[in-house]
Amino acid sequence: MRNNPKDTADGGALPSRRLFLAAPLFLGWPALAQDRPVIRAAVLRIGTVNWELQTILREGLDERHGFRLEVQGYADGTAAHLAVEGGAADLAVSDMIWLARQRVAGRDYVMIPYSRAVGGVVVPGDSAARTLADLRGGKIGIAGGPLDKSWLILRAYARAQYGMDLAAETEQVYGAPPLIYKSALRGGYAGAVNFWHFLARMRAGGMRDLVSVAQAAGGLGLDPETPLIGYYLKAGFLAAHPGLAQAFHDASRDAKDLLARSDAAWEALRPLMGATDDAEFAALRAGWLEGVPRRGPVDSAGARAMLALMAELGGAALMGPVRDLPEGLFADVI
Repeated sequence: MRNNPKDTADGGALPSRRLFLAAPLFLGWPALAQDRPVIRAAVLRIGTVNWELQTILREGLDERHGFRLEVQGYADGTAAHLAVEGGAADLAVSDMIWLARQRVAGRDYVMIPYSRAVGGVVVPGDSAARTLADLRGGKIGIAGGPLDKSWLILRAYARAQYGMDLAAETEQVYGAPPLIYKSALRGGYAGAVNFWHFLARMRAGGMRDLVSVAQAAGGLGLDPETPLIGYYLKAGFLAAHPGLAQAFHDASRDAKDLLARSDAAWEALRPLMGATDDAEFAALRAGWLEGVPRRGPVDSAGARAMLALMAELGGAALMGPVRDLPEGLFADVI
């Protein structure tokens, strides 16, 4: 499951804000701009989360909801996490399992849903494969290692659906996402598992979906709407600014709603996306939108079931001390 915060896009310079003629509704925040709380977001300079955050900035959605967003670019996910831990930033992005582990370890991180995009398996466009069972005896390229969360879910799905041990009945090649991407396009694998944005580029390059992790999760009785990737902040920071979690969530949802309907909003992001042509641009847009979770409180039962499956498949090597959904992991947002 991905993002994994290893997204791709050029962070770039922050766009200028759009001026609003009408006075915004501040939802109870002080009207003066200098009195609004500031959220300093630590993100990868090349991360796809920038697409949403830059939309918030460009459209003034932070100011509309009574806070001010500042985006700080970092070279890698570890640096972004350390910025939040050390107090140099207030918000970053990670996956639910990492956040659950951090919370069990005593860090007071609280997650606000961002995305459910976690990837899947693609095959060459001329492949005869129609199900995972058709990959028996073939070579599968996997972005990550044996404990990659998407790979674990796909293994569980193959076992439940076809009585197949996907790891034993195929050959796995593990590698960095760009390497898997390039090798797959050259026809090096019967199938490939990669992060969603690389899969989008692979589709644009002529490959096709075999099964998504969302489909596999649904086949296992899990809730495919579970937001596996989220923004996170410290509970202490949120306690010092009552209502800020909901305000940020509202700005995030407004950006998602705009991107769901506006061609112009995507054209504004095009320089950040690194698309080589119109087909790749369209595939990245569709892939991002496909990962948007439904609005509403996170289904704790669905999240608990996902963590239980990960514990069964990945054990302590993946889950550490996590045995159940940590209390207070999800922000109380609607």
